[in-house]
Amino acid sequence: MTANQPQAFVQIRNVFKEFETAGKGAAPIPVIDGVSMDIQEGEFVVFLGPSGCGKTTLMRIVGGLETATSGEVLLDSEQVAGPDRRKGMVFQAYTSFPWLTVFENIKFGTKYREDIGEAERTRVARHYLKLVDLEDFTDFFVNRISGGMRQRVAIARTLAAAPDILLMDEPFGALDALTRDFLQEQLLEICRAERKAVIFVTHDVEEAVFLADRVFMFSARPARVIEEIDVNGAIGSDRTSDTKETDAFFHLRNHVRDLMRDEAKAVR
Repeated sequence: MTANQPQAFVQIRNVFKEFETAGKGAAPIPVIDGVSMDIQEGEFVVFLGPSGCGKTTLMRIVGGLETATSGEVLLDSEQVAGPDRRKGMVFQAYTSFPWLTVFENIKFGTKYREDIGEAERTRVARHYLKLVDLEDFTDFFVNRISGGMRQRVAIARTLAAAPDILLMDEPFGALDALTRDFLQEQLLEICRAERKAVIFVTHDVEEAVFLADRVFMFSARPARVIEEIDVNGAIGSDRTSDTKETDAFFHLRNHVRDLMRDEAKAVR
């Protein structure tokens, strides 16, 4: 970092991770191999790599759900020591509460905020209800709405907690293609409005290229960054569904897909 550059909002410094094995005397399994990167405030970063490569483990270390074997992660200059409200997480599995309505689920995200009172909690919940376009389903119980809507509820509830960073682990992986495309566009609109830093984990090449400001391409396990891809520089930052039909998108997607294929061969 030079004197003219802002300090990165997320700093990942030489992170190694090993998992112990059950067998007596068995060597630990290396999962992450010396990963370093900086992520700026408001930046949308995608971790892309073959299944099982360690990208989710790295995201969980950023979220404080796992600890690094060595190295460190700093969030806004403070070392990550565990999970807290500053780190909002959205997972592939639906995590809404079926006994609550859509509105009540979103408002639950404000429960542990000490900076606002009851009236403001209601206002915040209504704001995010509108942001994810679910006002017509305010009083529906979440087991009566679609999977895509449930993920929108989960995103809204996470944002209502006012996190500093949004961590998303294949949140659209279980959805059909049309719903996934719709939610990708909606997520970009939400992120433009909220200006949160985002780490998004996927093994879907087209999804990665469409969503990211930058893609970090990981090797097969143990994870190393094999290429950092400036997506904004290649296809611009203003994206719609039509972006996927452009030559620039086509060429970048094919380049990233070739990287994925090469790494996937290493795990066969």
